[in-house]
Amino acid sequence: MMEFKVATKENRQELLALYRAAIGSEGCTWSVDYPNEEFLNHDLERNAVFGLWNDEELIGAISIDEDAEVARLNCWSNKEIPQAELARLVIKESFRGQGLARQLLRFAMEELKRQGYQCVHFLVSKTNTIALRSYAPLRFERKGECDLYGEHWWCYEKRL
Repeated sequence: MMEFKVATKENRQELLALYRAAIGSEGCTWSVDYPNEEFLNHDLERNAVFGLWNDEELIGAISIDEDAEVARLNCWSNKEIPQAELARLVIKESFRGQGLARQLLRFAMEELKRQGYQCVHFLVSKTNTIALRSYAPLRFERKGECDLYGEHWWCYEKRL
């Protein structure tokens, strides 16, 4: 049975292992430096990591990020405030291709809406064709593109 819930500090090693396992997979821009324990600890302290469990196995995660550089991008709509950024979406390799990334995004957006957010945005690497195809049915609006952290990104936004 699949379960979405807030991850806790007890899940730290499982989450880090999930992040590390994604490095080098198609479209993934991650490295040993990102996402690292510092990012993970910050997310966990803010209760900002959501996990997807299949029975007792952690198979996916997504975070609500606080990235000032991303927030300052001039492509975002200023009409829907407050806004939040979703980041660090990962699905365990053996579970990919089942629509679970979309489910994680939906769950995270519902949680943000419950918390009073009106808009969500995120960055997707232009080379991550798998993610781009996966997110298309959710009808995010592409608001622009940017260069950050040594990568070129599409900037997506959706009103909640």
